[in-house]
Amino acid sequence: MRFAVVTGVSKGLGESAAKLLMESGVHVIGISRSPNESLNQFAEANNITYQHYSCDLGDIEKVEELAIEISESVFNQDPETVYLINNAAVLEPIDQSMNIQSADLAYHIRVNTTAPMVFMNNFLKQAAEKDVQFVGTTITSGAAERPVYGWSAYCTSKASINMFTRTAALEQEELNTPSKVIAFSPGVMDTNMQEKIRASDADAFKDVDNFREYKRNNQLKDTDVVGGVLVDILTDETNIINGKIYYAKDYF
Repeated sequence: MRFAVVTGVSKGLGESAAKLLMESGVHVIGISRSPNESLNQFAEANNITYQHYSCDLGDIEKVEELAIEISESVFNQDPETVYLINNAAVLEPIDQSMNIQSADLAYHIRVNTTAPMVFMNNFLKQAAEKDVQFVGTTITSGAAERPVYGWSAYCTSKASINMFTRTAALEQEELNTPSKVIAFSPGVMDTNMQEKIRASDADAFKDVDNFREYKRNNQLKDTDVVGGVLVDILTDETNIINGKIYYAKDYF
């Protein structure tokens, strides 16, 4: 059997990836604050299992407990392959860095950087101990590679993910394990996050008009299309390149 753990499954790319994985015969475990009943129905229709866990990824103590619980449960079932998609993330706070409250900044980093690392670390450890093929990815962004006015937290958290990905992959290569760690940059998609971006104040986020243009000009990709690219990359275990930052735009 093959298993996948996907965070942020309640909507958007996480929901699309979960459905596409189930269509491919992969058993899925979803993590999000609120459940998505359509995934249960989708699993039944595809004769596959789906299990949901509710969790605030800003609560790192609970994140670690959940990561240990799920990873041990999955790897103890003697799986053929295990996938992890760290998809959940927050965009806020959007503002000039000097105006950001410390508590908001700390929560952002916990959700976008610490939680994905905790999940990845626990899954890598279980995979090494059980000698199981594991492919883990974290959703990154083009904002990881360039400064964006008003997005100091988001740019920083995604840049951290890129470096973590490269470092964890390097370690797995040196240890000669079957595990692979990548990051995936989906580009601009038609999601709730995009709605929040378009609602931003221009003084806090200077590029807001560009994102409003993306919507007006139908330049936002459908999450099912982007999810298809991600799932194709993940499930092509032989050709996937350890430590690579993949870009959805290269496949359109």
